[in-house]
Amino acid sequence: MRFDQDTLTEILDTLTKNKSRSILTAFGVFWGIIILVILLGGSNGLEKMLWAQFNGFATNSGFAYSNNTGMAYKGFVKGRWWEIENKDLQHIKKHVSNIDVISGMSSVWGKTVLYQDQKCTDTSVKGIEACYSSIEPQTMKYGRFINEIDNKDNRKVCVLGKRVYESLFKKGEDPCGKYVSVDGIHYCVVGVTFSESSISINGRTSESVIVPLSTIQKTYNMGNNIQVLCYTAKEGCKVSTIEVEIADILKAAHFIHPDDKQAVGQLNAEEMFSMVENVFIGIGILTWMVGLGTLLAGIIGVSNIMMVTVKERTSEIGIRRAIGAKPNDILQQIVSECILLTSLSGLMGLSCGVGILNLADKLIKTDAGSNFGFGISLSMGIGITIVLATLGVIAALAPALRAMAIKPIEAMREE
Repeated sequence: MRFDQDTLTEILDTLTKNKSRSILTAFGVFWGIIILVILLGGSNGLEKMLWAQFNGFATNSGFAYSNNTGMAYKGFVKGRWWEIENKDLQHIKKHVSNIDVISGMSSVWGKTVLYQDQKCTDTSVKGIEACYSSIEPQTMKYGRFINEIDNKDNRKVCVLGKRVYESLFKKGEDPCGKYVSVDGIHYCVVGVTFSESSISINGRTSESVIVPLSTIQKTYNMGNNIQVLCYTAKEGCKVSTIEVEIADILKAAHFIHPDDKQAVGQLNAEEMFSMVENVFIGIGILTWMVGLGTLLAGIIGVSNIMMVTVKERTSEIGIRRAIGAKPNDILQQIVSECILLTSLSGLMGLSCGVGILNLADKLIKTDAGSNFGFGISLSMGIGITIVLATLGVIAALAPALRAMAIKPIEAMREE
């Protein structure tokens, strides 16, 4: 197939003979491409928006906490309350080999944090261990995170969440080394974390004053009790497997019936992330189905119009055959016209769709000021172009075969 100047001029003359029909036909392809591009780019942006809400948590993490017992066992009545303890954490570390890191967590809520004449209300004080940063990776704005020595020595140090910092200190001010007060107890600020996530484990990090676990246990007379066990699984191991092992160890240590499914609460972040991934796989499939369906409707319109065009040009095609045109020449002419029509309208639709997505990307921003990424990649744009060209050829086949079947004598009779 060749596109020289004469061929292109002939194709344009043919398409412009009936401008209204050509424009309406091209609009079907144009609109189909816009719908496909917006659906693909929009689904990409929505996926990034959702993952941004989960940003900051390990995808292979799990959490365990205590509940009232659901069954009587060994002389203990149903509904008994029990607590996870420090020794349970050590026991789990020793006997569950597939755990990568594990940290205890305890919190108190509704506290007011003071610094000079500034205060931040409705804040949680969250006690954790140093390894917790592997479960919820921290974006440190200033200073450092809680370390092992802080926990070992029961230090009164803290890391401030983003909202707490912004309420107490001026923008750009480094608070490290300064003291904040909670319930009359002064903590030395060693860091500020700007980590944010919609997943709230014992309070949002942005609204928390993070202290060593041992410090909060002593400060608020919690003894050796831990409210939540936080852990991650080693590579190749599923959190659901570790859940069962942890529950069995806790039940055995606290005289809970082995079949009691209520006593040990579990949150499997791995399953939650997997579910979200599956949802977006389904959305992606649906997006392609709807987009390609709309585009296919436009391509069918192109094919139908080309069939009408071939019918109107029966005499012309017959004369060409009579003066020596080969069937392949007729095929090339019809296919060329169809490809040019679909390509021009499709590329215009692709450009408009990308423009709309870029506009949406500029209007919708994250809290940090960055865009969510409403748009399509270069490879996806190339893929859409290839699909468009392929559908253009398919649309041309039926009218081209009809044109090739026209015989000169029949064409003269038609005239």
